[in-house]
Amino acid sequence: MAVLLEHTILRHVMSTPELAEQIAPYLKDEYFESQPCATIYALFGEFYNKYHSVPSFAALRLGLDDIRTLSEREVKATSETLNEIEQMDAMEPSQHDYLLEQAEKYCQERALYVALRKSVAMLDDPNETPHGIPDLLRDALTVSFDTHVGHDFFGDAETRYEFYHRAESRIPFDLEVFNGMTKGGVPTKTLNCVLAGTNVGKSLFLVHMAAACLRMSKNVLYITLEMAEERIAERIDANMMNVPMDDVVALSHSQYTRKIEGLRATSTGKLIIKEYPTGAAHAGHFRSLLQELKGKQNFTPDILFIDYLSICSSARVKMGNSVNSYTYNKSIAEELRGLAVEHNLPIFTAAQFNRTGHGESDPGLDKISESFAIAQTADFIVALTTTEELEQSNQIQVYTLKNRYGKRNSFEKFLLGIDTSRMMLYNPSATAVHGISLGTAADSAAPFNSMFSGASRMPRRPLAPLRSGGLDETGSP
Repeated sequence: MAVLLEHTILRHVMSTPELAEQIAPYLKDEYFESQPCATIYALFGEFYNKYHSVPSFAALRLGLDDIRTLSEREVKATSETLNEIEQMDAMEPSQHDYLLEQAEKYCQERALYVALRKSVAMLDDPNETPHGIPDLLRDALTVSFDTHVGHDFFGDAETRYEFYHRAESRIPFDLEVFNGMTKGGVPTKTLNCVLAGTNVGKSLFLVHMAAACLRMSKNVLYITLEMAEERIAERIDANMMNVPMDDVVALSHSQYTRKIEGLRATSTGKLIIKEYPTGAAHAGHFRSLLQELKGKQNFTPDILFIDYLSICSSARVKMGNSVNSYTYNKSIAEELRGLAVEHNLPIFTAAQFNRTGHGESDPGLDKISESFAIAQTADFIVALTTTEELEQSNQIQVYTLKNRYGKRNSFEKFLLGIDTSRMMLYNPSATAVHGISLGTAADSAAPFNSMFSGASRMPRRPLAPLRSGGLDETGSP
């Protein structure tokens, strides 16, 4: 049956240009079980790729005579197979869809078989490492005939109208000003970036977002290349428990356990934190991690945080004398956005200001450290700045530098409250520029808390009694 299917596929690929255009990009000579069919398709592919046309059977026979690596017996078998294929009856055009379906299934099965065979060979070869096996299997499992050739402006008008009115999958913020500027949250397949100077609040922003998503019962993957996994978890503890970081470690075991169980009861989401060495991990490592988490823990994240872009490495480009920082960071940003598209999730990351941007009170995209290409690639960028006056009032200035989800100048500049001890952002009592009323901190938390009962934010006050033993076993005064 397999031999007959191989002959049928070759017969129509070599005689029908329309089918060749649809099948040839996905078919490989290594997929064929029989050596004669593999040789014939190798000759076909060489001619097709060079001349962009389907070779005749006479041209294939000439090519076969030029092959010096085949034995006389193999040449004879291949020639006989070529004659058999030429004499086969062609299918009616009405049956071409069925043939395409069978050819796609055949390619998928053979691709997986070839990948498994190569994987076994890699395990047996002392010069090879098994790290390439996941990529082999992933590529084999994604084989598919893509018949979509573009969007017909007039012909696809109805489909386009449905798209306009379809509810797009988004992950909302817990701060309404961000929901307003993004029309309800960040969509999937996007790269979103927070820009700030050193020790201003990049990690705080990402931690706050991760905690908010966890409260919304989202599965969250947080990749850190800067701090240890436990340090990131400590910051998320402070945010989720509404306890200053200095006091988190002072909780007794029973108090801490009760708080964790209380948080677990309010969220069905899961948070995984993975640490990589600074500058040593790239999108390929993150892709393998996603596959490993799915296979070992049945965990598929709804959102991915990478702390942060500028200390990732590139999978495609190696830094050296011939590669500048613009090209290198451009590659990193493109790889991360490609990862977001591939896995259908939003990615949040961060970048630093360059040297001139650290002192700017009104920064722009040109102040991104290392590479302006980050601004060209990302879908959404906000910048965080602070001053002594803002620090004294527990506020931080936010600038919208790029926004593909809405009008950038609608929320170009506004203030947020910041509680660094709890790694938390909130709406301040001040009114931002452009007349955007952000309300009070309590007003900001109220709608979010109503969504997640049991996870309400307590009034912000020092927990001095905690150090003096003034809390009972539940953590209440």
